[in-house]
Amino acid sequence: MYWHWMLLSFFLSTALSPLVARMAAAFGIVDEPGVPRKVHKEPVPLLGGLAIFISLGVTLILALVLTNRLTASEINASHYVGFLVGGAMLMLGGFLDDTFTLKPRLSMLFPIMAALAAIAGGVEVTKLTNPLGGVILLEPWQSNVLVFVWLLVVMYVTKLLDGLDGLSTSVVSVGALAIVLLSLSAAYYQPDVALFASIGLGVLLGFLVWNWSPAKIFLGEGGSTFVGYLLGVLAVVSGGKLATALLVLGIPILDLIWTILRRARGGAKAIVSADRKHLHHRLFDLGWSQPRIVFLYASLALVFGVGALFLQSGQKILALAALVVLMIAVAVLLTRRSSRGRLP
Repeated sequence: MYWHWMLLSFFLSTALSPLVARMAAAFGIVDEPGVPRKVHKEPVPLLGGLAIFISLGVTLILALVLTNRLTASEINASHYVGFLVGGAMLMLGGFLDDTFTLKPRLSMLFPIMAALAAIAGGVEVTKLTNPLGGVILLEPWQSNVLVFVWLLVVMYVTKLLDGLDGLSTSVVSVGALAIVLLSLSAAYYQPDVALFASIGLGVLLGFLVWNWSPAKIFLGEGGSTFVGYLLGVLAVVSGGKLATALLVLGIPILDLIWTILRRARGGAKAIVSADRKHLHHRLFDLGWSQPRIVFLYASLALVFGVGALFLQSGQKILALAALVVLMIAVAVLLTRRSSRGRLP
């Protein structure tokens, strides 16, 4: 059952992505090179998120109509409605931004509306595992605040991660795989979450066929936020598996924190100004190829994400601490090497 639906979403995404690319190119919605932070040499069509969203939406609707597997446990139809409405908000905002280049304060309205739509659909965290033992029960308003902040953070992490061909798509694919495996394990068996994540994984892998270096299509603004939105919602509906998603996105999240702290010295405008000083950009400028960087990120995400299957809550905290130490070591290494030459 899981393989059937995952393959359907994979083939839909694989077939739809080049069609969306042709449409975007026909209307001139392309990412032009020339800006220092961009690494591609030729114009590349945007709006890739539209192919992912449509493929995912069609597959989810078919699965909801033809089987009850998507609502076999804690998830109900309203969760999917809220999720898809939020995704539609991101597609609209992404289209407008890719076409007209919206100001940051205007473009951020669409992720906010997406997060609110998911919450209105019933996406919530009722309890969190206490690393010291037991659980922490959340009031509805606490859940709403947590889910809202969580979804915004994850959306902007994947948006900033989308700086190299296939990077954001690959890392989120690993996250979806980790949730599939976690949901199929005996300890957490959740068939509805497993099917939802399997469909999401198929869509991401189908798009990755065209998004891998050299990319034939980019995620665009809508797609780069939607893949984070997808992973964020999966982490919540799977029973608050936020720690697992944090481990998968650990390096990108720490890179985001590093970026914000670095830019904060330049004032409020500098924080929202794009640059070429993210970790993946620094590795690229030091001579690493795009596939090599993507492989590094995906490998780390896989090690920590799949490792979360075997870790208790307290051990996940230690794993997150190990990620912090790793990120600090990489930052120091890059700072030293940037003035000496390329990494080996």
